[in-house]
Amino acid sequence: MASAVAKAPPQPPPRRRATGVHRRRTGATPRRLPYLLIAPAGLLMLGFIAYPVISVFYYSLQHYNPTKPWRNGFAGFDNFVTAFTDDPQFWQTLGFSLQWVAVEVVLQLLLGLALALLVNQTFIGRAMARALVFSPWAVSGVLTSTIWLLIFNSQTGISRYLADMGIGSYGTSWLSDTSTVFPAVVIAELWRGVPFFAILILADLQSVSKDLYEAAEVDGASRFRQFFHITLPHLKDAIILSTLLRAVWEFNNVDLLYTLTGGGPAGETTTLPLRIASIAVDSHDFGYASALTSIAFVILLFCSMVYLRISKFGRQEK
Repeated sequence: MASAVAKAPPQPPPRRRATGVHRRRTGATPRRLPYLLIAPAGLLMLGFIAYPVISVFYYSLQHYNPTKPWRNGFAGFDNFVTAFTDDPQFWQTLGFSLQWVAVEVVLQLLLGLALALLVNQTFIGRAMARALVFSPWAVSGVLTSTIWLLIFNSQTGISRYLADMGIGSYGTSWLSDTSTVFPAVVIAELWRGVPFFAILILADLQSVSKDLYEAAEVDGASRFRQFFHITLPHLKDAIILSTLLRAVWEFNNVDLLYTLTGGGPAGETTTLPLRIASIAVDSHDFGYASALTSIAFVILLFCSMVYLRISKFGRQEK
């Protein structure tokens, strides 16, 4: 008996409980793992975004012109003072930019909403109709400008055919006449921009439950009431987001206006981004161009924040 007890193997020491610090260390790794995995991509994106923005704000406080290096140096807020007090073209181009954005966004929204509602219906050839509606959005800006340059050409474009029918006169160029240039460029941009709204709104329309419309019809609601009480409330966030994105893009529009008119005639179609490009590329005054860019950035940021605040984007109606 004594020998059996003596030969019994020694018991392992009792396992100590993990302390709170050890548990926190082991639990921290799984929580941090997603952030560690996206950290390289996040840092890369931050570098691509932060560096240009910081550079623009830095040069906005400088006199920087590579062709006149003897005048380069710290300018403080002189560039901003010049923009607001001594540059009448700044206010002119800013006013036209706001006019351009307002007209384009409103018309593109209305026409895009109408097209989305149309191609959302069931009819023969709906797939082909959707492809034709969305096709202009797949065309690049330069190619779009080339197409409309041919359409507005005074010798071979639409003005010649109208003159053949007795409307207008031969040799009339819509892009060189101050009374017709704005409607001409608006039509050209509408052709490219309307499909953007139609795509986003149609995608949101697909998620509207058919039961809502069936219940509304049972209750005797007309198509008009169904649109304003079912369709529009469901499309609220899609409309807010699409109008905000399109407003920013139209404010920064350069390719179409530059290719069609170059900002002319007589500066009638010069937006603020076109003015900035002209100062930077033609005059090489990168300091003043950076100041105007900073002003445009602040304007867009402030308007976007106010618009999202007023529209209550992402909030459910009570």
